[in-house]
Amino acid sequence: MEQYVLPGALGLGILLIFWGWSAHLGGNESVEARMARYAGGVEVQKKEQTKKKKKKKSEKSARKEVDPFATLSGDVEDKRRTVKIQRDLARANLKLHVAEYYYIRFGAAIGLGLLLGVLRDPLSGFFGVIIGYMLPRIWVGRRISGRLGAFNKQLPDTIVLLSNSLRAGSSFLQSIELVSREGAPPISEEMGRVVREVNLGLGMEEALSNLVRRIKSEDLDLMVTAISIQQQVGGNLAEILDTIAFTIRERVRIKGEISTLTAQGRMSGYLVALLPVGLAFVLNLINPAFMQPLFTQTIGRILVGVGLVFMVIGFFAIQKITNIKV
Repeated sequence: MEQYVLPGALGLGILLIFWGWSAHLGGNESVEARMARYAGGVEVQKKEQTKKKKKKKSEKSARKEVDPFATLSGDVEDKRRTVKIQRDLARANLKLHVAEYYYIRFGAAIGLGLLLGVLRDPLSGFFGVIIGYMLPRIWVGRRISGRLGAFNKQLPDTIVLLSNSLRAGSSFLQSIELVSREGAPPISEEMGRVVREVNLGLGMEEALSNLVRRIKSEDLDLMVTAISIQQQVGGNLAEILDTIAFTIRERVRIKGEISTLTAQGRMSGYLVALLPVGLAFVLNLINPAFMQPLFTQTIGRILVGVGLVFMVIGFFAIQKITNIKV
């Protein structure tokens, strides 16, 4: 039985993963949707949403017959979390739709769950489903944090470059275009998108607001707020940017010192949360019979529940102590 179940499980997981990528490469977006993503006007987005709703109602039965995954796509797109997931994918610079992202998660969960279930036992398969479903989300989160960290490191030098370009006589849009050409990713990519949005007819203030929504950075929010105020009341933008660059550099220096002083406490929090889970997983792989009483007997389930509660409390307490805002 294993020689048929294992290849079938792996094949199904790989099929769902590549289905998401192939749907993305198919480019089934309309011109209005692509324009709305850049020019982002509210009226354009409302028209596109109305058009999509009418199209869904008229083609609902046909889609069910042609595409077996259409029901899943419609259910995912209608959830309230769609907007949040789309924003996370944009922050991670992943050109995926929400449904495609869930295809990949379901494929990884099914593939890893069946693989561990066939090779080990049903309990390992259950953990495999959870791990496989969460792995893409963890990967997206790491991409978001990595891009945000790189953006924050590049931001002070970028502000100085903008200031020097303004002193040389360039306009603010020309200065941003210079950053998009001369800078390094991810800040060059984001500034290039700001330039494209302005060229498509969006106002500078709205384009910068979209940038702040994509990049959740307090330093960037400070810069955009100062630029918006300067455009309304006037003033020397080059001097304002120099002051902001100095403030950001000092904040980065202080954050670095705090991070160094609290590193041991933060690592203790991760150790408290992850070490018991890791030991339980390894012991279950080495000797499943040894771990079975924790999940089959009443006293074992109680101990597992109490342990998880105290682990969560300890982790969040340590994180609260070590999270010092500047």
